[in-house]
Amino acid sequence: MRALHTSDWHIGRTFHGADLLAEQEAVLAHLADLVVDEAIDVVFVAGDVYDRAVPSAEAVRVATSALGRLREAGAELVLTAGNHDSAPRLGAFGRFAAAGGLHLRTTVDALAEPVLLNDRHGTIACYGIPYLEPEPARHALGVPDARGHTGVLTEAMRRVREDLANRPDGTRSVVLAHAFVTGGAGSDSERTIAVGGVEEVPGAVFDGVDYVALGHLHGPQVLAEHLRYSGSPLAYSFSEARQRKSVWLVEFDEKGLAGVERRELPVPRRLATLTGRLQNLLDTPEFSAFEDSYLSVTLTDRVRPVDAMRRLRERFAHAVHLDWQPEGGDTSAALRYAEAVRGRSDSEIAAAFLADCRGAEPNERERKLLQRALEMAAREDE
Repeated sequence: MRALHTSDWHIGRTFHGADLLAEQEAVLAHLADLVVDEAIDVVFVAGDVYDRAVPSAEAVRVATSALGRLREAGAELVLTAGNHDSAPRLGAFGRFAAAGGLHLRTTVDALAEPVLLNDRHGTIACYGIPYLEPEPARHALGVPDARGHTGVLTEAMRRVREDLANRPDGTRSVVLAHAFVTGGAGSDSERTIAVGGVEEVPGAVFDGVDYVALGHLHGPQVLAEHLRYSGSPLAYSFSEARQRKSVWLVEFDEKGLAGVERRELPVPRRLATLTGRLQNLLDTPEFSAFEDSYLSVTLTDRVRPVDAMRRLRERFAHAVHLDWQPEGGDTSAALRYAEAVRGRSDSEIAAAFLADCRGAEPNERERKLLQRALEMAAREDE
């Protein structure tokens, strides 16, 4: 049997305000092409199908289209819920969907009820563990003394192993789980799932199964041969700009896991960062290669440029983030109000504020305007 491991689609997410639905639809359509080209039997989606618990109508349309294409390409589908999903909404009509090859595992009650898939070697039991919020999950699992993510996932895996032990000898196993496993490296685009300051779960919690398809972290990672994150199909923060987004092609033989290969995904629009003075960025021909990229720009002009983002977008239409770090300026020191105003007159404080905001001292005319404004304010107070 050949499987595709993916996760963290986050359909409906925006990137610094930019709509990503078109890019998401294009990448997910490529997964259907992989199903055909690689003769994939089943696709595992390990949580965070949507970016919000209540997705927009357009996000639902994109998800429905993607799942439909994967099914039409010939693959069974096994999905579980992530911390961004609403598990009840995602799992609605699950029993009916299973008849069409879409198997939803979104409830605590069903985590030890595997999807049973068959090949010429026998049966593969696929268990879906949705994201388990520790406090409600420990009561739903009947383990009120369980602590944190490790406690509830330990109980979930105990149930999985118990069910697996009652299956015929030779039954192979897969677990889908949405969690932060120790050894994984996060990025800026994941929502924290820390409870009491602890969000990591030891990899040993998942011992005893042939393959663990993990979701939550957005970079593709190998924690052990059988324990992997596929990562998200698109970059959702500039910290992911250097990641090569991909999925795992997982193959099973009669003994269990036979091998795993990586398949890189297309990049609809790449991410890049630029640093320099505004006019230089606008005029230099070598920056033409970034005109179609999502850009994070750091300006180094000594004086903060006026209307910088609008001017940047005249050349770089997809500039989405702007910072200003003037050359020679000290932007690392924390400004403490009490220290900044001690021993200064109102006019001196106002002038210092203006200089701090734009990186240049006010000229004589501006100082007179500030002084006049302060005098008017004082008369109004009187």
